[in-house]
Amino acid sequence: MSGLEQLYQQIIMDHSKSPHGYGLTEGDVTSHQRNPVCGDEVTLALRWSADGTRVEEVAWEGSGCSISQASASLFATLAAEDADAGNAWTPDDLQAFIDEFREALRSRGQIPLDEERFGDAAALSGVSKFVARVKCAMLAWVAAEDLLTRRAAEA
Repeated sequence: MSGLEQLYQQIIMDHSKSPHGYGLTEGDVTSHQRNPVCGDEVTLALRWSADGTRVEEVAWEGSGCSISQASASLFATLAAEDADAGNAWTPDDLQAFIDEFREALRSRGQIPLDEERFGDAAALSGVSKFVARVKCAMLAWVAAEDLLTRRAAEA
């Protein structure tokens, strides 16, 4: 195993053991996603700015394999880092982000996640080589997409 693969594996294990953004509160609008093949589950909430135009925070709860739990944690970390940097996601930004993540994970290792854009979540690039694990990594991202779709339908 290369040094980069070891680093990526360590990032996934760290986020799985010490998740970021874990914990929902009463009143959160959530999306619950489940992988029926392995039983992984993620319930995710997008917390919006007061004017409702930007995602300020991602919160979640779940159970399952280290990949599904680390992916949700990494997603929450990215949202927090972007918000802290003054680049909180608009709905369009978030959808583009989800689309890029999905494309990379479905590429079977042909398209790596850009480390500058995805930060530590680029550690999930290797998952794309294991088709059975892609849905595990996608759960939180699919939940966010579901929330975006429902939000747009209400507007």
